[in-house]
Amino acid sequence: MKSSNIFTLKSDYRPAGDQPKAIEALVDGLEKGKRDQTLLGVTGSGKTFTVANVIQKWQKPTLVIAHNKTLAAQLAAEYREFFPKNAVHYFVSYYDFYQPEAYVPITDTYIEKEAQINEDIERLRHAATQALLTRSDVIIVASVSCIYGLGSPVEYEKVNLKLRKGEAMTRATLTRKLISIYFERTAGDLSPGTFRALGSRVELMPASERVIYRLDLTGGKIAKMEEIDATTREIGAKHDAIFVFPARQYVTPKDVQDAALADIELELAERLKILNAAGKILEAERLKRRTRQDIAMIREFGFCSGIENYSRHFDRRKPGEPPYTLLDYFPHDKEGKPEFLTVIDESHVTVPQIGGMYAGDRSRKQTLVEHGFRLPSAVDNRPLMFEEFEKRIGQIMYTSATPAAYELSRSGTPVEQVIRPTGLVDPEIIVRPIVSEKGEIVSPDISGDTISRHPYPGQVKDFIAEAEAVTKRGARSMVTVLTKKMAEDLTQFLVERGVKARYVHSDVKTIERIEILRDFRKGVFDVLVGVNLLREGLDLPEVELVGILDADKEGFLRSETSLIQTIGRAARNVRGRVILYADTSTGSMERAIGETNRRREIQITYNKAHKITPKTIEKRIHDIVGDIERSRRRAIQELTRMDTHAFAGDTEKLVKEKRRQMHEAADRLDFETAALIRDEIRALEQAK
Repeated sequence: MKSSNIFTLKSDYRPAGDQPKAIEALVDGLEKGKRDQTLLGVTGSGKTFTVANVIQKWQKPTLVIAHNKTLAAQLAAEYREFFPKNAVHYFVSYYDFYQPEAYVPITDTYIEKEAQINEDIERLRHAATQALLTRSDVIIVASVSCIYGLGSPVEYEKVNLKLRKGEAMTRATLTRKLISIYFERTAGDLSPGTFRALGSRVELMPASERVIYRLDLTGGKIAKMEEIDATTREIGAKHDAIFVFPARQYVTPKDVQDAALADIELELAERLKILNAAGKILEAERLKRRTRQDIAMIREFGFCSGIENYSRHFDRRKPGEPPYTLLDYFPHDKEGKPEFLTVIDESHVTVPQIGGMYAGDRSRKQTLVEHGFRLPSAVDNRPLMFEEFEKRIGQIMYTSATPAAYELSRSGTPVEQVIRPTGLVDPEIIVRPIVSEKGEIVSPDISGDTISRHPYPGQVKDFIAEAEAVTKRGARSMVTVLTKKMAEDLTQFLVERGVKARYVHSDVKTIERIEILRDFRKGVFDVLVGVNLLREGLDLPEVELVGILDADKEGFLRSETSLIQTIGRAARNVRGRVILYADTSTGSMERAIGETNRRREIQITYNKAHKITPKTIEKRIHDIVGDIERSRRRAIQELTRMDTHAFAGDTEKLVKEKRRQMHEAADRLDFETAALIRDEIRALEQAK
């Protein structure tokens, strides 16, 4: 039975500017059954606050899809602030590092799958799916990983374990029940999805939480259930009942597993006939050896490396049928019609990303199948096609400052939100040349009241001079470049000249990106260098200056849409300025400057009419995983201290033992434990 809490919005602000009109129009569209709507909201106009108001009025579970993990984390933190009494969760890919399995025929190179799973993100994924199955007041902020395969929600919900105080239960019975839902027994410290038995007590850590539940089994029943802090070991609340969901999101009953293995055997036999008939002896032998080894592993241990490639058989799907995904965990009516709202944030980027996932995945899988690395059913371990995605969602809202043709064609005239409640005006745009040339450049001094003239040094040195003036005012600067290598080189150049700078791009890990942005806002460093990541949705009101290097290099990163989005990064600060460095004026530049000036005029007119003095947005600095990461570090420190004591201070011997445990965990495909032990080893080596 799901809880029936209602969405309750908490905020110190009331809708203002264009927000009341936008909220009314969007809710009216939902009530009239309109399938698609677009909110054209300029940067800093409060699109998230507008959507939060719509959610409160509409009172339905909501899926918010963002195009990258960093933006998703920021949105999740904001929605949690707006809805502190409701269930707001974060669902993204749990890989810190992921190298998909692939084969390159031209060089005869097989690339084995490599994965490093982030335990904290995996835990948050479990929390999201469990909330959807137990509550109605749920907001899930997800990346496009929400369209990738996930276990059946029916099977996942079916095997949850409810434990009640006073219930007849022996230690052996409880142990069997936990193992049946994929909990692993350990004699050491607990991690999510593990348990240990100590005398008449059983302690377990759910896959979705960082707390321990201690069950006292005395007299053949559950005599007491206590909650314990995983880090401090302090005893907290006492419970009369707890729900324990499976430790894995793929749940397969024994009879289904047996049927699936029989189907895999049959498919293997049929595929071997085809390969042998075609004279592909090497491919046939390769496929036979691998598949039979996987079958043996699954029979013995219930899993194997790459088990997801057999998901069609375990899900009992027909060839070509789409996999279960996070969308299947959201509520549907008796006829299967979705009963939830979908919000696609920064839709001009996110929609194409959703649409592009399937083709790339299928091409890679077909190559593996053709050369005998996988069975043909592996291609059904895939993301949803765009058409399948559309069928699995209900009413949808696209939000963007620059909606694309797809959204506008589906929704018609967008709901505009151009006026900002703060009165902030779109930033002033300055165009300067890229290369150094004779002559002088005129720029404001630190106070902004007078101007100075100096020889023009070229785009990089000019930006440094401007950024240094901004830093002296206590504000921050951002600069965008065209490649990751340029971002790294420019950052090094800035640091060598005494500028506190860091870079972010797609190779920087999820948690680290979030921490970098938090430190940037706090003033730990002053200049942030990036490529594409800096364009959409980054809410950084401390940024006063944005520099766009090589603005006249037409292409994806310097298109009209990209330039408008980048310009918007300076729109949350009253002194926001943008410098476009270009030797020629492109069509994209002219259109972006024209649209920005149009929006400036609308806001300035509104401010004069309502006697509004613009103010920089003030936003609390927070992140969704900071507390988790700090708890993790404390836990590693404590484990290190305990283990060092146990080995009588012999650090080298301890490191060797830890390496053995790490490799053993990796061989079991237990990447969560391996990652934790790896961090322990690093802490020990640093302490030498």
